[in-house]
Amino acid sequence: MDDFARPFWLGLPYWLVGAILILALFGAFQVYYWVGRKLGDKLYDSRIGVKVGRERIEKVERVVEKWGALAVYGCFWVPMLRHTLPWVAGALRVSYPWYVVASALGCLTWAPLWWFGLWGWLQLAVRSPVTAAVVAVVAVAAAALLMVRRRRRRRRAVDETLLVS
Repeated sequence: MDDFARPFWLGLPYWLVGAILILALFGAFQVYYWVGRKLGDKLYDSRIGVKVGRERIEKVERVVEKWGALAVYGCFWVPMLRHTLPWVAGALRVSYPWYVVASALGCLTWAPLWWFGLWGWLQLAVRSPVTAAVVAVVAVAAAALLMVRRRRRRRRAVDETLLVS
């Protein structure tokens, strides 16, 4: 039997669990939009708005105002933005039909990469736990390296701004 069709969770094949999770993500994005639309300006004073911070919400607003529905698609690829931008898109009343298209495309491209990537890694772990561990360590090291570089770039930009001032 093909590993991909073998029962994975609750007797469902792996691909079907992935499809269900993609649909759930799409549904969550619709809820985020409508909650943001309902909250509107109250978003800043809500518990989530206070936790995220007004400055971050305003940054997200600028992204949404500049890129519109394309920002919705792009937010899938940026950690934290993925969870804040849909609310802001609703509050800013981004065109809902375009929001649906962008969020559907995001769900259909981002989620399968993670879901099937995880499946591939699990298959690798079954066949060669040492190789899977090496892959995991390399992935974590690459993520850490990217974060360190980003922080250094940010610090450099702040230092240059202070020198110019």
